[in-house]
Amino acid sequence: MGKIIELPEALSNKIAAGEVVERPASVVKELLENSIDANSSWIRIELEEAGLRSIKIIDDGDGIENDDVETAFYRHATSKIGDEQDLFRVSTLGFRGEALASIASVSQLTLRTSTGTETGKELVIHGGNLISEQKHTKRKGTEINVENLFYNTPARLKYLKTVHTELGHITDVINRMAIAHPEIRFECDHNHKRLFFTPGNSQLLQVIQQIYGMKIAKNMLPVETTSLDYHVKGFIGKPEITRSNRNYISLIVNGRYIKNPFLNKAILDGYHTFLPIGRYPVVVLQIEMDPYLVDVNVHPAKTEVRFSKEKELFEVIKEAVYHVLHRQRLIPEASKQPKEKSEQESLDFSLGVNKPEQGEAVQERVDSFDTPLTKKTEEFGDASQLFEDVNQLESESDLNDSHEQQEKVESYHFKEERERLPYLSPIGQLHGTYILAQNEQGLYMIDQHAAQERIKYEFYKKQLGQPIKEVQELAIPLTFEFTPQEAISIQENGQELEKVGLFLEPFGDNSFIVRSYPSWFPTGEEEQIIRDMIEELIEGKSIDLEKIREEAAILMSCKRSIKANHYLNRDEMEYLLNELRTCHDPFTCPHGRPIVVHFSDYELQRMFKRIM
Repeated sequence: MGKIIELPEALSNKIAAGEVVERPASVVKELLENSIDANSSWIRIELEEAGLRSIKIIDDGDGIENDDVETAFYRHATSKIGDEQDLFRVSTLGFRGEALASIASVSQLTLRTSTGTETGKELVIHGGNLISEQKHTKRKGTEINVENLFYNTPARLKYLKTVHTELGHITDVINRMAIAHPEIRFECDHNHKRLFFTPGNSQLLQVIQQIYGMKIAKNMLPVETTSLDYHVKGFIGKPEITRSNRNYISLIVNGRYIKNPFLNKAILDGYHTFLPIGRYPVVVLQIEMDPYLVDVNVHPAKTEVRFSKEKELFEVIKEAVYHVLHRQRLIPEASKQPKEKSEQESLDFSLGVNKPEQGEAVQERVDSFDTPLTKKTEEFGDASQLFEDVNQLESESDLNDSHEQQEKVESYHFKEERERLPYLSPIGQLHGTYILAQNEQGLYMIDQHAAQERIKYEFYKKQLGQPIKEVQELAIPLTFEFTPQEAISIQENGQELEKVGLFLEPFGDNSFIVRSYPSWFPTGEEEQIIRDMIEELIEGKSIDLEKIREEAAILMSCKRSIKANHYLNRDEMEYLLNELRTCHDPFTCPHGRPIVVHFSDYELQRMFKRIM
């Protein structure tokens, strides 16, 4: 007798559930996608114990026809694709028909739905088995209640984290959905307490405000561009608003949140030297394109996609970000920060969690986690009143005023490059490190080392961009040793090095010597730059000469700039500031640190209690 058997459907569904339903957040994601695909304008999420006890999703969408209700729970049953060709033009969030069958197999599920034209249906399914079926009301839309998730697969329960952690993953999913669909009104309650709310008025900036808080929303810059294949719009944060990881970059493609390191790099390249090393911006970009240009069927969670014209999209995003930043005066304001709440207080407010009584099924404990889209500021108080009370109306007014000013700045085309930085009159120096300057708008502090770094960086980069075809001869050649595999790669692709003026001569089995190098190599760093170029050739079969020149310009500008504790006279300060005004980007050093900080007259008067 053979050993290979066909698994029973109930068992295969539980295995499939392991792919689709990893945790409560997975259930929320799949059900929200169904509600969005059903053309809902309002979606309500009700959670108990971070979804471990129950997840209820209610919408006002199209509903399911009575004849299709049972079929919807068959494995791979879907109304969204009909043949293989449809996979190449997917315009819905869900399409595989796995979600409902998988969720129902590991929970106690109740579905109530109606198209609004006839009496609806109610189905009760436990562990994939139909328990009951009866008529329901005529209310248009769908309500799904998922209770006791993983009750019949206890081994999976032990891999789940605490309530705080699981709730963090859920709110992250909801917030991404809200960002992707600002036209939909989202409501979320946890343990009967309001957790999240958006107005559903298509105003993306108000959704960003709800998620990140007013301070970040007021420092977001609108971006929009169109190419032959792509339409990109959204908001990018000013360089002064940064985070320690890339999780604050949200990419939405045709209404679907995705993860794409290549497009993240396009955004970072657009910021270029505006960001400090190791810091990342807050960005929300919505990308619209023909579904034929994107393959969403490459990952079980559908968060990773494949583009057919990825390089073109890379350039579109990079240029859009670059041009927005180069139409701004990016001088950060020095303002008094509100006192932060304690870590515990902020966490409880952010999650809206009610601590369970001792002896409840799920015991909570406070774990730290970094789910960026769950964080709010204390400026708003109860989130349920976010868009309903007078204070919020005032906040929205401030937000609108702020972005009206930004739009005026964007519409203004600078006639001269030096207008990006206003004229500054030096009045002194602090600790031999910071130049103090003034104009009619207030007081400015300028980091003199960072300022000269920027000046020299732009000078060297320009020079290195048009290098003289001269080489520096070496009295003693440099010798480099490689593995046999690396040596073969160098011999096969050595012409790439010759294009940039670097010639390697074989010297023994796996060794090469260099007798000369381009004259633009910075003194003292020649050997390291040559080594970097060779390694880049070995890894990628080509050399990014622009990147090498960039790094050389940064290195040369840093080493040859004035340091801290170096005292300048007034003429030297005046000269430095005037040189800074001629720079293309006078706001950050090549490493992304700010050069100028502004203290407005208003802030100064507040600090000295001249105004209250």
